Amino acid sequence: MSATATPAARRSVTPAARGRRKWTWLRGTAITLVTLVFALPLVWMFAAAFKTNVQVTDPSVGLWFTPTLDNFRSIVEAGQIVRSMGNSLLVGVVSTVLSAVIAVPAAWAVGRFGMHRTGSLILVARIVPAISLLVPWYYLFAQMGLVGSYTVLVLSHMFVSVPLIMWIMISFFAGLPVELEEAARTDGLSAFGAFWRISLPLAAPGTATASLLAFVFSWNNFMFALVFADDRTQTVPVTLFNFISYASTDWGGLMAAATLITVPVVIAAVVGQKYLVAGLTSGATKG
Repeated sequence: MSATATPAARRSVTPAARGRRKWTWLRGTAITLVTLVFALPLVWMFAAAFKTNVQVTDPSVGLWFTPTLDNFRSIVEAGQIVRSMGNSLLVGVVSTVLSAVIAVPAAWAVGRFGMHRTGSLILVARIVPAISLLVPWYYLFAQMGLVGSYTVLVLSHMFVSVPLIMWIMISFFAGLPVELEEAARTDGLSAFGAFWRISLPLAAPGTATASLLAFVFSWNNFMFALVFADDRTQTVPVTLFNFISYASTDWGGLMAAATLITVPVVIAAVVGQKYLVAGLTSGATKG
């Protein structure tokens, strides 16, 4: 019976089913290749963090070597990387929270009341290169005595974070049913009360997504910290840059420091993965 059932089962596989299987296989292969391409630099960085400088520059070593913790020990004992990570965390959290407090209600107003001109201005703020503002910013902040302080770093990061969060959140609020707020207004809530009690909780995935992206920008920002920070307020990208000198490069220390500063961002992405995926997909379909 099995001999007669096998040809029938083969005939039951339609060309469409074979095409779907082929497409699934090709898609899985493509995803695997793309993942390997993006993951390879991270794997090399992580491996190099446990090598000596001689092993890092020796192509024959590869991934088979005796690991050492000397790189991590040296950068932690120096103290600068730990202090820089604390500075980056402080500036990133404060700038993200303040940006969200300003941008989320503004995005609700733009999305709910159809302020298209305001939305265009936000887009212009996103397009303007931040580097073109460094010279006037430095002059103004220097006159105010803020250069080298945490305040100037927070304000400069907010210049990018506020438009970023607004641009993401406008589509969320525009896609929420207006009838929910109208029902809340009928029950006696004010316009802001309806936003606070109804719209804001529904837009939580978008808020988490926008805030996470703003924090990652702040954590990775190099240009503002290089110009506005000093040795006391230096953030991690500038600290990494200091491992590179004119005469030589401390590759082992550089890779160890890069591994340490990558961990908080990876943890934040893993913890907020549910909100990140939901926020990005909702933002792509609403508005």
